[in-house]
Parts: sequence; structure tokens; C-alpha cells
Amino acid sequence: MSSQEQFHDTTTSFSASLRATIEGIGGETITLRRLIEAIGEQGLLLLCGIASLPFLLPVSIPGVSTVFGAAIVLAALAITLNRLPWLPRRVLDREMPSDKLRAALGRGLDLVGKVERFVRPRLTGLTRAGMVSRFNGLMLMLAGILLMAPLGLVPFSNTLPAIAVLLLAMGMMQRDGVMVLAGYGFIGLTIGYFAVLALLAVRAGQGLGAVFGG
Repeated sequence: MSSQEQFHDTTTSFSASLRATIEGIGGETITLRRLIEAIGEQGLLLLCGIASLPFLLPVSIPGVSTVFGAAIVLAALAITLNRLPWLPRRVLDREMPSDKLRAALGRGLDLVGKVERFVRPRLTGLTRAGMVSRFNGLMLMLAGILLMAPLGLVPFSNTLPAIAVLLLAMGMMQRDGVMVLAGYGFIGLTIGYFAVLALLAVRAGQGLGAVFGG
């Protein structure tokens, strides 16, 4: 992917694009490079949405957190700059089991189908090009960074930012400003949740310090 080429997002529905992507996944293992080739020119937003799905389902895929989290962050940066992204070879060529990814995306397809029934063009001012698009790209990048936080064993630590990524990607693809606003809301909810976790961790540390220092 050249970092100098501009991209165009897809006009195809998210579920139709996702179904085509699942059908294009073959072999025993899959890399992000081959997944991007399967997606073709259907857009960075589709890549972000697909990368969020494994975090919404109880499917364990080795290495997916680093690979897909980095893909979301770098794709969101590209959306902000309106250019195709440069991705490091280490991320592009990390192998993941195809069967588990197909299972995750297949189950994600059911979820997407349910959400997509409520998606339609509205509040389109929140999805237009220019500064609004750049701001949405920054919010998508923030959600990707939150998704990569090393809190995988903490309940909802991956789920909340993954929902934000999916809502932002679908909202931007289908020109639905309400979905974009919902994505903002889940980013705020994630930040609040992480702040509570940090506060609890500090208080726990202070309690242990009082016990062992007292």
C-alpha cells in the first residue's frame, strides 16, 4: 500500500462487504496482508470494523490484539490524513489461524446484521469530508489505542472500545451521524471505565502499603 494514494470508502453495506471478506479467507493461516487483499479497495473503514469484531465475541485468536489494534490505529491515522496507510511488516505478516478468524467474523456477521437494521443516512453533517472526517479519524484512532491497552483479562476492557470502533466505522461508511455519536459515547464510557479501574488500583495499592508498612 502506498502512503501517497488517497482512499475512497465503500458504498457497499458493511454486512455485504464482511460476507465477501469471509468467503475470501482460505488456508490454515491468514495474515493481515492477505486479509487486506481480500477486502480489496472497499475501504479503511471496513478494515477497522472487521478488526473490531473479534473483541466483541468470546473467541480467542492468538496475536489478534496487537495485530488488529495496530491496524485500527494506523488505518484511523490514514483516514485522518486521507491517505492509504503504511503498515509495518511485523504487523502485516503475523499469522493467525484462519478457522478461528472465520468463526469470529461469521458470528460478527450476525451481530452486524442486527445493528445494520438501525443504520441509515441521518445527521450526515457528522460524516462529511474535511475537518469533521479528520476529527472522526482521530476518535477512531483513540478507540484503537484504548483497545490496545494491556487489560485483556479485565471484563469489558476490550469490548467497550471495540463497540466504539464498530459504531464509528459503520456510521462513517453509511453516513449515519447517530451511529457516529454513539461511537463517541462509547469512547467516553471506555475512558470513564479505565479511570475507575485506575482509581481502584491506586486505592488497592495504598491499602496494601498501609498493611505492609504499618
